[in-house]
Amino acid sequence: MAAFRQDKSSSLGLTRLIGILCLVQRIYAHEHHGDRIPEGQTISNDPIDTTLWIHIAIQTVTFGVIFPTGMVLGIIRSRWHVPLQACGAVLAIAGYVLGHTHKGRQFEPNVHAAFSNSLMVMLSSQVLLGIYLKLHLDRGIHGRIRRYVVLCHGVVGKALPIASWVQMLFGGITALGFCHADHLGQCLAHFIMGSAFIAYGILLTVVLLVGQLWLRRTRRSQEFFDSAIIAAWGVVNTFTEHRWGGAWVRNDVQHTTMGVVWWCAGLVGMWLSRKRDGSPKRNIIPGMVIILTGYAMSGHPQHLPLSTMVHTVFGYTLMAAGFTRIVEISFVLKDRDTLSDDGSDPNSFQYLPPFLLYASGFLFMGATEEQMKLVSDAGITHVSYILLLYSVAFLLFLFVNLLLHIYAVKSTPATTIKPDSDDPEIITGGRVNGHATIPGGGDPRNRTRIRDAEEFELEGLMSEDEDAEHVEEGERLDRRINGQAANGSIQR
Repeated sequence: MAAFRQDKSSSLGLTRLIGILCLVQRIYAHEHHGDRIPEGQTISNDPIDTTLWIHIAIQTVTFGVIFPTGMVLGIIRSRWHVPLQACGAVLAIAGYVLGHTHKGRQFEPNVHAAFSNSLMVMLSSQVLLGIYLKLHLDRGIHGRIRRYVVLCHGVVGKALPIASWVQMLFGGITALGFCHADHLGQCLAHFIMGSAFIAYGILLTVVLLVGQLWLRRTRRSQEFFDSAIIAAWGVVNTFTEHRWGGAWVRNDVQHTTMGVVWWCAGLVGMWLSRKRDGSPKRNIIPGMVIILTGYAMSGHPQHLPLSTMVHTVFGYTLMAAGFTRIVEISFVLKDRDTLSDDGSDPNSFQYLPPFLLYASGFLFMGATEEQMKLVSDAGITHVSYILLLYSVAFLLFLFVNLLLHIYAVKSTPATTIKPDSDDPEIITGGRVNGHATIPGGGDPRNRTRIRDAEEFELEGLMSEDEDAEHVEEGERLDRRINGQAANGSIQR
């Protein structure tokens, strides 16, 4: 009967899913009309209507908040993972429908609409894989392929937030009609580099709060990985920032030389990341590269005074990120990996370098030529605009810290209390001969309470002789604890 109910519920779930997919297919067949788009433009002059604003709000919350939170809940195997992801899937489909049924502003065929279909395919595959795993089929061929399904489900789930970030950027670009024709290359540079700074900040936050144990297992310093990525990025920039065989124009020389200094410095950072005996070694080369990058980018010639100011503040922010990174390694940590054994209690100064990278990324993404013209025409000062971008950076920094807190609380085992006595039982926190740690076991008063509780639970299971022996042993333990406490008070 239970199997029948399970099969019936599964059939209903698949039927509903097929119905939803059919609805999505009908929506996909809908075509936007572009009869009001002026010639040479990519969007019409109509305002964004309420339906499209609702679409933007729903998809931002779903793909920007719900799915990343659900991903973390899935990693820690929380019972809220499935309900939250199911809620997100329903909202995503509703937002997808609204995005194809709006009125008001019209759009030419664009990358946001095209990529949305790929994103929905990812989401559909994730839902199907989740339903399959939820059925707990582990016999026959299902038992052999289940591990691969779990792997695929995890990979797609972790890739979904990255794809969602790209799609949200595409959405903002499309809504404003930016990044076409001659502006495309400049847009790509700003959004790719800005996203890279933010991604670097997120990775630094992850390593700072929950990645120290993993870093120890790799037997590499963090600067080794940073320098390797910097070197690889530099090689790409060296050969892609200029169209080789053509004339050198505008900032080609500066961008190419930045690529050269990246891979040169990256190689140095990789070399300095190990001691003579092969053990990991901290170094300040990545921080120096960040400072040089901020200095170079702050000097780009700009067409508008507003753009000049925003680029200048961006350069200062990025240089501050590199400078604070050097201070953290050299003076706060003094070349150590962490201040605490497990890295769970970082110094407050250590939060500053990652956050400045978040802010640098948003400042650079918000400094394209078309955005600067839009802000300047609206009469917004550079101070107001920069404060707005910093506010967005603070929100993302908060969200990342919340997700890492959820992960750390549910996945990190409890640590023992720092010993303050020479007693072997107290040093091990109540753990003797490999037995499990007892919370508060290092405190004699707590040990006495635990012993009393054990006596109460075992009272009816002991004989009179065993009871007498247990009482004598307890009295001897009490005398020893009281003697140690007296000695400790005399020493203090």
